Amino acid sequence: MGWLITILVGALCGWLASMIMKTDAQQGAVANILIGIVGALLAQFIFGDLLHIGGSYNAGNGFNFLSIVWGVIGSAILIAILKALKILR
Repeated sequence: MGWLITILVGALCGWLASMIMKTDAQQGAVANILIGIVGALLAQFIFGDLLHIGGSYNAGNGFNFLSIVWGVIGSAILIAILKALKILR
C-alpha cells in the first residue's frame, strides 16, 4: 500500500508543480509522477539534511499536508533545474 500512496502523492506534487512552473502541457502522467517523487526526495535532502529545516523531513512520508507542500516545493525546484538544462521548455 505504501508504494501506491507514493505514486499518488508523487502525481499530485508533480502536477501541482507543473501548474506553478507552467510546464503542464509538456508533461504527461508518468513525468508528473517521476518529478513528484524525485522532487520530494530532493526537498527532503536539501531542506532537511543540508539546511535542517524541521518540517521538510515530512517530504515523501505519506499522505499529509506537509508532505504535499514540501513535495511541490522540491518538484518546482526540479522543474527549474530541468528548464535550466533545457530538458523542459
